[in-house]
Amino acid sequence: MQKTVFVLNGPNLNLLGTREPQVYGAQTLADVEQLCAQACARHGLQLRFHQSNHEGQLIDWIHEAGQLHARGALAGVILNAGAYTHTSIALMDAIKGTGVALLELHISNVFAREAFRHHSYLSPVARAVMCGFGVQGYVLAVEAVAQW
Repeated sequence: MQKTVFVLNGPNLNLLGTREPQVYGAQTLADVEQLCAQACARHGLQLRFHQSNHEGQLIDWIHEAGQLHARGALAGVILNAGAYTHTSIALMDAIKGTGVALLELHISNVFAREAFRHHSYLSPVARAVMCGFGVQGYVLAVEAVAQW
């Protein structure tokens, strides 16, 4: 059975390539999706790649991933929740409730930025946390999930 990796992106990540390129780089979200597709293909994994500025939509996708997890068809979830990382108890509850193996991902090193970015509601329920590798972090995250 070919397993699936969900790569979920939260608010404002649709602006990659134009939003603060000194922090997030010049690559677009479409570029990131292509990097993820190539990494998944190398490991024989299916990719579900999504972005939403709406918390509820991200929760719905985590629930979908949870259904795959229950059937043994999920490799894992990679979540760059953007600012929701620091505010969303609802996302944390969705991760806990579904039992999905999740890698929390950030393009920038959040610990070298504003103090409010140093706290994550997701880290306590994540299997792993990765930050500061730029968009190449997505490739590294797929590589990690492929080993789970």
